[in-house]
Amino acid sequence: MKANLKQQEDVIEVKGARVHNLKNISVRIPVNKLTVITGVSGSGKSSLAFDTIYAEGQRRYVESLSAYARQFLERMDKPDVDEITGIAPAIAIRQKNSTRNPRSTVATQTEIYDYLRLLFARVGQTFCRNCGREVKKDSPESAAEEILNELEKETRFYVLFPIKTQDKKLKKDALLLNLMQQGFSRFFRQDQVIELHKIEDYPFEDFTDTFVLVDRLKASNSIRQRLVDSLEICFRETGEAIIWTTDGRKLRFADKFICKYDGTVYEQPEPALFSFNSPFGACPTCQGFGNTTGIDQDLVIPNPLLSLEAGAIEPFTKPNQDWAQEKLLKFARKANIPVDVPFLSLTEGQKKLIWEGADGWFGIMGFFRWLETKKYKLHVRVFLSKYRGYTICPDCNGGRLRREARDVKIAGKSLPEVVSLSIAEAKDFFDNLKLTPEREKIAEKLLIEIKRRLKFLCDVGLEYLTLDRLASTLSGGEAQRIQLATNLGSSLVGALYVLDEPSIGLHPRDNSRLIKILENLRDIGNTVLVVEHDEEMIRSADHIIDLGPQAGELGGNVVFQGTFEELLKDENSLTAKYLRGEARIKVPTQRRKPKPSRMLKIVGAREHNLKNITVKIPLDLLVCVTGVSGSGKSTLVYDVLYAGLKKQRGEWQGKVGVFKEIKGTELIDDVILVDQSPIGKTPRSNPVTYLKIYDAIREVFASTMTARARNYDPAHFSFNVPGGRCEVCQGSGTVIVEMQFLADVELTCEECKGTRFKDEILEVKYKGKNIHEVLQMTVQEAILFFKDSSKIVNKLKILDTIGLGYLRLGQSATTLSGGEAQRIKLAAHLLQKDNSRTLYIFDEPTTGLHFEDVKKLLSAFRALVAGGASLLVIEHNLEVIKTADYVIDLGPEGGIGGGYIVAEGTPEDIASNEKSYTGQYLRKCLSRNGSPN
Repeated sequence: MKANLKQQEDVIEVKGARVHNLKNISVRIPVNKLTVITGVSGSGKSSLAFDTIYAEGQRRYVESLSAYARQFLERMDKPDVDEITGIAPAIAIRQKNSTRNPRSTVATQTEIYDYLRLLFARVGQTFCRNCGREVKKDSPESAAEEILNELEKETRFYVLFPIKTQDKKLKKDALLLNLMQQGFSRFFRQDQVIELHKIEDYPFEDFTDTFVLVDRLKASNSIRQRLVDSLEICFRETGEAIIWTTDGRKLRFADKFICKYDGTVYEQPEPALFSFNSPFGACPTCQGFGNTTGIDQDLVIPNPLLSLEAGAIEPFTKPNQDWAQEKLLKFARKANIPVDVPFLSLTEGQKKLIWEGADGWFGIMGFFRWLETKKYKLHVRVFLSKYRGYTICPDCNGGRLRREARDVKIAGKSLPEVVSLSIAEAKDFFDNLKLTPEREKIAEKLLIEIKRRLKFLCDVGLEYLTLDRLASTLSGGEAQRIQLATNLGSSLVGALYVLDEPSIGLHPRDNSRLIKILENLRDIGNTVLVVEHDEEMIRSADHIIDLGPQAGELGGNVVFQGTFEELLKDENSLTAKYLRGEARIKVPTQRRKPKPSRMLKIVGAREHNLKNITVKIPLDLLVCVTGVSGSGKSTLVYDVLYAGLKKQRGEWQGKVGVFKEIKGTELIDDVILVDQSPIGKTPRSNPVTYLKIYDAIREVFASTMTARARNYDPAHFSFNVPGGRCEVCQGSGTVIVEMQFLADVELTCEECKGTRFKDEILEVKYKGKNIHEVLQMTVQEAILFFKDSSKIVNKLKILDTIGLGYLRLGQSATTLSGGEAQRIKLAAHLLQKDNSRTLYIFDEPTTGLHFEDVKKLLSAFRALVAGGASLLVIEHNLEVIKTADYVIDLGPEGGIGGGYIVAEGTPEDIASNEKSYTGQYLRKCLSRNGSPN
């Protein structure tokens, strides 16, 4: 009996899971171990990991809370499973960035910012913005110490405090009487001591530069306690103390933050002062956002490599504004500003003159101010809108905090300056931070937490990110790894972590570090469950569950569960066949060769960390852009190439990365970005509507005998327009119930029971199925069902070819992963008859793909290239890189250490380059798989 209990405690046991396509499966997951769930796309991995195990762990945790707490949390249905035992509180870390809050940054998400606020409040030093000296709050003891250190022995001095009154003339007698009653009968003014026996003895009409004399002393250690007592009186009366020596020297002390030398008052540091989410700490100009709406310099000067003469000031190149260009050039020549050098090369002073104007030149800002007076004209409003955007706040310079917060520094850096560092630079800053013993003691625990979190972020390969990077700009993989690092920083134990492909966006070099992180998470007492396809991750797992054998309805079974050594011996697992080398993605026997006459050439790319590089991109080939995370791949491909090409075609209004020119643009007619953004933002969008397959399906139903007898046309079978759709839910299948201060609740429509259509429409059947039942079919099922309609089948087969045969025809776009959305877009382009003279750009298209699915994807890529298309793919997957015709490897490191071309050429050329990290791993991959001569 005890043995059975022990066995139950050591595993999470799932019995009879039937969520989505899972076939009543049972699995055992060892507690405090690293378990990997793998299998082809659509085999049920996420259904098991997230929709079954995580959902039940989360549901049980919520159910354990009080009824009061539960009312504020989302109600979770019990997953379709017979039993789950041994489960712990679950934490899901998904490959999705859902943050849209413009106030959320890397530092705030990882809680580093909270510790930094405390650190600056407790050990930061305030410096006077006028004289540069330290501003600090004094105590009688610290003031006495400084006085005795500052003054030579035997120096005679007075201890004074200023007389402060709002209305000195009216309150003169009352004030003097009050002071005399307290025992103060001596005053100091104009280097003279005034002794009063009665009020009338005071010889002046006001108290300008008049002080109360508390004590007269001679500097020596023996008077220390008497000095402290005198200073206490001063601080008690006015909060200030003045030390005035007989030779005219003056020292000032205060129990609040006042500069002793110029009297400027500062805020006493406290955590709220360093919060840009608090009105107390936020910059009043931008309210803590770091930017304001105005004329965007990047839109006015989109290409700073152009000279003034060549049209660097973009609005002045417009036909109606050529007069402004003439005035600018006339002024520039008069002011000795070069007009034939890149705008980027001008001095800051010259740029300021061009922007702000001088000597009769109104300046760029003056030009826009003049246009503001003409806003009543429509064409002027349209013109202005082209140059408006978010610009860096002129007051805080993007730092988000008010000036008083920026005056506080640690080791010479303000808080905005610290968070502007990359994670690697910040780690180096804090590792080498030297504080006084007293401050070191105060900061000890805070620094431990900050250093731990920075180390975890470096360990998950994010050292190139800056701490002030907006969370909304992170990729799904980066957001997931930040969440992973944050959870590591919290040091939770006894939890179940469920991760969705944490290796996404990681270069093979960084994979080993990620695995160590997950092993550390396991070793401190957590169960780690990972959905993953990466070979190195599978090899490192304590336990492996392989689902399949295929996708969709043909998947959902447990093909294998056990250790890696046992997996290698399994004959039924497709994953095992790839790991053993029996199945493989072959290296092309012959690679297509670049043609010198068919190349795009980016000259002088210097956006973000790109180091003024010139890059050749061969056309008509499969070209991979590789490099470690943060090396500049996305900057080069998106910000420079894609945005630059779109700008030339007049199809881009946003910011374009800095480059000198792109040559060879006449060789292509179009550039298409196939990214992982959703194919639709509403549940109404689905694969068949996106690919225009639904039109043909509706025509099939409209041509049936029943439909013709009732005069139904194809529009009756649409859930987007009135006619055949259910009007209660307007064809969505669900209705939204508003819950006032709680989140709205989405319920299945009672009228149509979620089918989206009226009952009479559902009576129309084709081959025994109504329109709702057809939309519930998988792509593979639909291919067989519509075998008589080549118009439908030919389009569906493309989805199946690229590994999406498991998707349901009517599956909501909101439920698709980024990788699935990207492959549906790929299918849409494969359906086009002519792809010649088109450049396609892909970003990590292998996201979420098993070895077998990668094989299918590469087949689709070859079909595109064979049709005349050019493919440019950002990729880390070695299986894709090894099949490329040409590779451009950036690096060598991420962030400031990247932005160079490390190697370019065939995969073999990259593999032979000793400086390339990609080459090191590609060499092993090619040696295992063979390489063309």
